[in-house]
Amino acid sequence: MAIISVGGTVTGWSEGARNLLGYRPPEVVGHPFSDFLINGEYPEVAGACLTEAREWSGTAAVRHRDGHRVDLPLHLHPTFSDDDTPQAFVVTATAGAGEAEPDRRMVEWAFTQSSVALSTYSTTSRSWQWNAVAHGGEQPSPTGRMTGRPADGDGAQTAAGHAGGVESRQGQAAEAGTWPYSDLLGAGRSDEGFLRCVRRVAEEAKPGRYEHLAPAAPSAHRRAWTIEMWPVRSPDTGQVAGVGAAAFDSTEQVAARQRLALLNEAGSRIGTTLSVRRTVQELAHLVVPRFADSVTVDLLDSVTRGKEPPPGPADAAVVLRRVAHQTADGVPDTEIGEADTYPPRSPPARALTSGRTVLCGRDDPDFTRWVAAGMGGSAPVAEHGFHSIMAAPLRARGLTLGVAVFARAAGSQPYEQDDLLVAEELASRAAGSVDNAGRFSRERANALTLQRSLLPRHFPKQAAVEVAHRYLPIGRGAEVGGDWFDVVPLSGTRVALVVGDVVGHGIHASAAMGRLRTAVRTLAGVDLPPDELLTHLDELVTHLTSDNDVRNAPDPGQIGATCLYAVYDPVSRLCTMASAGHVPPVVLFPDGTVRVVQLTPGPILGVGGLPFEPTELELPEGSLLSLYTDGLIEARGHDLGVGLERLCGALASAEPSLDVTCDIILRALLPESPADDVALLLARTRALHTDQVAAWSLPSDPAIVADARAQASRQLATWGLTDAASITELVVSELVTNAIRYGDAPIGLRLIRDRTLICEVSDASSTSPHLRRARTYDEGGRGLHMVTQLTQGWGTRHTPTGKTIWAEQRLPAHGP
Repeated sequence: MAIISVGGTVTGWSEGARNLLGYRPPEVVGHPFSDFLINGEYPEVAGACLTEAREWSGTAAVRHRDGHRVDLPLHLHPTFSDDDTPQAFVVTATAGAGEAEPDRRMVEWAFTQSSVALSTYSTTSRSWQWNAVAHGGEQPSPTGRMTGRPADGDGAQTAAGHAGGVESRQGQAAEAGTWPYSDLLGAGRSDEGFLRCVRRVAEEAKPGRYEHLAPAAPSAHRRAWTIEMWPVRSPDTGQVAGVGAAAFDSTEQVAARQRLALLNEAGSRIGTTLSVRRTVQELAHLVVPRFADSVTVDLLDSVTRGKEPPPGPADAAVVLRRVAHQTADGVPDTEIGEADTYPPRSPPARALTSGRTVLCGRDDPDFTRWVAAGMGGSAPVAEHGFHSIMAAPLRARGLTLGVAVFARAAGSQPYEQDDLLVAEELASRAAGSVDNAGRFSRERANALTLQRSLLPRHFPKQAAVEVAHRYLPIGRGAEVGGDWFDVVPLSGTRVALVVGDVVGHGIHASAAMGRLRTAVRTLAGVDLPPDELLTHLDELVTHLTSDNDVRNAPDPGQIGATCLYAVYDPVSRLCTMASAGHVPPVVLFPDGTVRVVQLTPGPILGVGGLPFEPTELELPEGSLLSLYTDGLIEARGHDLGVGLERLCGALASAEPSLDVTCDIILRALLPESPADDVALLLARTRALHTDQVAAWSLPSDPAIVADARAQASRQLATWGLTDAASITELVVSELVTNAIRYGDAPIGLRLIRDRTLICEVSDASSTSPHLRRARTYDEGGRGLHMVTQLTQGWGTRHTPTGKTIWAEQRLPAHGP
């Protein structure tokens, strides 16, 4: 801002003018203003305005202090003395508004477009003195040493936008704490923040800036003012005698900043979770009431059900489901979850079919009909007074996912083209997050389906243990883990309990888990001891890793896993287990004691080269054995020891129902969203007593075979199983004969009555029999073949002292 006399001499030069053109006040004040113009004179129209003392706006070519040309949009505002003769002109440049330090005057200039008002603030009296103001052609009675008014015409308005309220202060000295532009604050109130800024400028003698946003409805255009202030010095003493100020209408700039802030906030508040419903609710909470008085978000029914919609824009008759709704008053007027279709010519239907955002208001007949009909479930226009809406399609990757409808009601400004861009950006961000959430849900569902297909659904019946299990996938992310568990029936009513964890997450971990579970079941079928089984499993993992390196050379992957393998024998009540880097099991004994089993864990599978140590533990009948993966006891903020203590405490509260006990443990140890997969297997031990088991030691003498058959028959009679005697005698005869003929002493015979009848013959030889088909004239080779035909199955298991050959046969239906 500059001040020039009627003769064209510069008499005032602001700090903003210095920043814009480079001249300091002493280099400009007192010089003709034409000296700083490129052509050396005013534009023709500007010269006429100076002569006729009327306002002028235009562009002038001004020379910068360093010589380059600056084309400035200028505004000339004439001021008048007491006898209405032109006194000076205020020149403002819209390219930059800065602080002014008028020479020999204490003035405050406030202007909006074509209006100017003057007043002073005295640091001596600490009060404002209103000098002059005009509205339209009116000229109030000026007071004070310097007065000013805009020229007649142009319909000029005061900085406050309310001439009457300002004119009432003519000739009055306002009290400290009030100011002539209080109408800018709304409802005629003063602004303590503004007064503090005025005092700070006066006390520190430094320019300042104050920004004010007038109160209004949240979604309406709010009048904004940027007030530049500078110290005004006395021409006599050089001391600060007042504060000058210029108020600029910055409504559009503030509105643009608010729109930008809304979009920036959308980037951090929309899509914070991988939930479709939560994402659109975040959009609704963000825009109301800052951008809309009401918003509804409807998604295609297929999207809400986790399916991918067809490409391209949606059909007008497509079924949508309301997922989010928000109003400024907080009163819901529509039901979430309702399915509906939009009328063909309604704004949302047009947005869906065109794939573009639709902006419309009361001048649109389709809008009027749709709003009057209830806006697809919202309250009618008579209740809320909706007058302007934008329907923005939610589109991502060429797919239409739904539509968001932003509405403004009475008290808010209608939507404009700038708002259209904001709505499109908000819809685009929300659509991207919805699409990500939908793809995550589908990928996670597929991964879980794969993993659950690799885990056991039902365990076969067996007599050794009562079991219950739980598997919980990771609480976040689409990549499931490789945790697994299994229960494998073994010969002699024994059972194998297995739990393992493949390192890492994702499809590869699930596939590796499926391989390992199959391998464990295969090795368990050979009746290998736990330590030997883990040794073979370790070799398998090593081979899988080697194959993986070759096949996936660009992205080699290492397969690592932990595993705990335990075998429980209900006859001896012994549990033998071995660990490959797995967390130890916890046992609840029948007397209430809880103990962590002290294992000697070997390395994780895939390391190779180190042996696995077996651990033997006697478990009384009714003991509760807990096998689990590390996700159960590991948590951020505490170590495994704390997790084990919590597990022991939860296990001590076990209920008779193992399923209930599983839930108790999970609730006690896991957060709502686990950070890792969790597998839990509980096994309550049973025991086979002497009335279910009969055993004899036999000498290595062929003559004893007949006696062995007789002893077996008598035992079956005692058990009430005489119907099974004929087959049992044949099996006993064949197995004992083979042991005497091909094995070593000592020889033992054992019968076990459970759901099936098991016959076992053991000897000290490690040589296993082989099934072969006898030819017509062969004298041998038919024994095991007959055993195979007459029994449910047979096999061999090796023991530390030799081997055991067993055969299992079904019991008659009427047997006990």
